[in-house]
Amino acid sequence: MGVAAQGWITPLFELLESARLELLLFAGFWFVVGALDELMVDLAWFWLLLTGRARTARIEAPAPQTLSGPIALFVPAWQEARVIGPMLRHTLAVWSHADLRVFAGCYVNDPATREAIVEAGGADPRVTVVINETPGPTTKGECLNRLYRAMREEEAASGRRFRAVLLHDAEDMVHPEALSLIDAGLDHADFVQIPVRPELQPGSSWVGNHYADEFTDAHAREMVVRDRLGAGLPAAGVGCAFARDALEMVAERRGHGRDGAPFDPAAMTEDYELGMLIGRKGSRPGGQGGAFLRVRSHDGSLIATRAYFPATLKTAVRQKSRWVHGIAFDGWDQLGWSAGPVELWMRLRDRRGPLVAVVLAAAYLLVLLAGVLWLADAMGWHPAGKLPTLVYWALMVTTATFAWRGLVRAVLVAREYGWGEAAGAVLRIPVGNVIAIMATRRAVIRYARTLLGTPATWEKTEHDRHPAAEAQEA
Repeated sequence: MGVAAQGWITPLFELLESARLELLLFAGFWFVVGALDELMVDLAWFWLLLTGRARTARIEAPAPQTLSGPIALFVPAWQEARVIGPMLRHTLAVWSHADLRVFAGCYVNDPATREAIVEAGGADPRVTVVINETPGPTTKGECLNRLYRAMREEEAASGRRFRAVLLHDAEDMVHPEALSLIDAGLDHADFVQIPVRPELQPGSSWVGNHYADEFTDAHAREMVVRDRLGAGLPAAGVGCAFARDALEMVAERRGHGRDGAPFDPAAMTEDYELGMLIGRKGSRPGGQGGAFLRVRSHDGSLIATRAYFPATLKTAVRQKSRWVHGIAFDGWDQLGWSAGPVELWMRLRDRRGPLVAVVLAAAYLLVLLAGVLWLADAMGWHPAGKLPTLVYWALMVTTATFAWRGLVRAVLVAREYGWGEAAGAVLRIPVGNVIAIMATRRAVIRYARTLLGTPATWEKTEHDRHPAAEAQEA
């Protein structure tokens, strides 16, 4: 290399060396903090397992098809004509409980979804079709409030009060034992949540199946820890039920009165917010706020809600950006913080998404810089610089904790989906990271727009497959 070239090459690589060191310090610090955070959850989980408080319960016989009181199932839908029919037919078939009432909501400008609802459930007296007079899409919270008003109208007409409200989406496949389990859980809690079990998708083994990894990790480990430690529980929006009195308590807190609307029509994740409000405080003196019910049926299957999740990068980013927007930003605005150490810890975990995305972006940039500097050293252009001892130790700690996290996730996924998915659960971690980075960027932009006055809208995921329909075809 000529002298002239060396004149500008050397300062360039020195600048890259400085950038690498800064990125190492930044990413390394937050990786160590994140590793300690996850390790604390693991230690709490193992302690609960050893003391018998985190073991998955099992139902020894099919549950009776009776309920302690009427339960209203809310199914809000916007442009779900392809999946809501199979969903309703399967739900009505496996949940034959006489006290179940299904309020299926659609919009005045969505006749296809309305026709699908009527065709699938119109002959069942337990189904009420609720047409939202406001043209869609609005928000999911607004649609749920319309269903809530329809439920109150039925209460006034029948003179019978519902015991609880259960939420499900049009793409969900319910477990036959889930309704009876939720009914029993409401005897002791104002809000109950059962696990979500994403369906594997052979046609989308990287994007679609990474949901199975993340939900399995969260609903087999973290949610169990939160429940046993008494922290607020986030509702998943499906497979979750709220006591009637608790919903009225939330409506009063919003300033709407006992006859008002409990769901926040402006929130991106109204289910998360409602679960945290009720799960933390409850509505009955001395009662339990929220409960996470992880139970297996008598046939060994996990009593959970099954569904197909987005299978493309674009749709996964769009869905997760809504979660980041609702949980990290709206959650901060609406729920604030908590003085309790456990609750504060869990809220920090819930809202760490934007910070994690920045740290991950820095880490991937660091990998790129390291590759460039390694190539420069191998070609003799610039000798590789030595890193401080503290940085080496941070790299060793984070590498070890990443390996541990991968092992824990592999075991949890293998337990639920089989050992054939264990390796995939580890290999898909970078895919989830990339989606998180892209989703956070999009969420920040959307949140900034709402601060400038742009109204929130229901940016839902399109669904064209339902597990029950595919099972029937098979």
